[in-house]
Amino acid sequence: MRPLNKNDIKTLSLASLGGALEFYDFIIFIFFASIFSDQFFPPDLSPFWKLLNTYGAFAIAYFMRPLGGLVMAHFGDLVGRKRMFTLSIVLMALPTFCIGLLPTFEHIGYAAPLLLLAMRMLQGIAIGGEIPGAWVFVSEHVPANRVGIANGMVTCGLTFGILLGSSMALLINSSFSHSEIAEYAWRIPFIVGGMLGFVAVYLRRYLEETPIFKEMQERKILNQGLPIATVYRHHKPAILISALATWLLTAGIVVVILFSPELMKSDLFNIPAKTALIMQNFAILALAAGCIFTGYLCDKFGVGKTFVVMCSALAISSSIFYHSIGKVDYLILTVMYAITGFFVGIAGAVPSLMVRVFPAHIRFTGLSISYNLSYAIFGGLTPLFLGIANKINPLSSSYYVVFLSLVGVFCGLYFTKKSHTFSFENKYS
Repeated sequence: MRPLNKNDIKTLSLASLGGALEFYDFIIFIFFASIFSDQFFPPDLSPFWKLLNTYGAFAIAYFMRPLGGLVMAHFGDLVGRKRMFTLSIVLMALPTFCIGLLPTFEHIGYAAPLLLLAMRMLQGIAIGGEIPGAWVFVSEHVPANRVGIANGMVTCGLTFGILLGSSMALLINSSFSHSEIAEYAWRIPFIVGGMLGFVAVYLRRYLEETPIFKEMQERKILNQGLPIATVYRHHKPAILISALATWLLTAGIVVVILFSPELMKSDLFNIPAKTALIMQNFAILALAAGCIFTGYLCDKFGVGKTFVVMCSALAISSSIFYHSIGKVDYLILTVMYAITGFFVGIAGAVPSLMVRVFPAHIRFTGLSISYNLSYAIFGGLTPLFLGIANKINPLSSSYYVVFLSLVGVFCGLYFTKKSHTFSFENKYS
């Protein structure tokens, strides 16, 4: 099979860049959770309830992901991948920009948290179509023997969205006092994110519809009726393994990458906020490298073997990292965090598994429903669950990640056993 050509590289670059900017828009909220807690909820609420409401606003976006994913995937399977791929970023850029301009509780009372909630819901709808759309889009553009590295590169792009968010939070915290951030500086990341989102909309004009979708149109073999009905009737095992793989992905991204700095900054360990953010940036860089490396392994050795090896390594490295917090100096902890972040790069293999278990005529819908439902449940509730569990046992995050790593090993073994039925060559069946 042919190697990646210039057109493939252009597609991967534009898809990765757009995904990075859109994911930045989605996750920047979590880096300013304490600010939203103070600015958008009644001042007489206890700190606990303010923070709980803020995390609820964070979680509602996850719960809206299945709706966005279902609608965009439905039309993506029927009228084209590119149109939905562009629409998703428009739906993300607008509410992100608007969040940066929202009046606070002091100005409009209870309308403030309601408007914030509405903007987060729109963001959830957008991201529900963006990530599955990106994975399907690049998978159907590149040769079958390059699907792993292509998805690894796109997932790496999403990772850089987290890095942009973390870097922006570090920049804001370094450039402004706490009072300045609370007064106005928190708005900067959202206004900038919205403007960058509109740039990504413009860039996606240069993308072309996938060759596989064009061929299905020409041969008149697009799915008839509701794609979701076809998925549910004929692809239940594919739904299950995709949902489990997504659960693993949430453990890596939400718990290890996004939630660990909050754990380190908490009263349990009292690591300075700036130090925790710097550590996080190194972990994110390692994650980006791990996504590409894992994608390469998928093409070289197969998806199943890659899952088994990388998930085993994640279980070991994450256990060492979490058991070391508060017990080793910051430099050593940063190295441990980065190593764990590298093995969270199994995220780069998750789309390679999912695009293979669903045939092309319902691929967007099957992948989107499995991914978004699983992410809505586990990605949305995990911060709330671990926020409580870590107060009972500081090692709860460690146990959670190790358990999900073992789930990932199971996914790898199952995929290997059934690999003869999960072939990306089998495009239309």
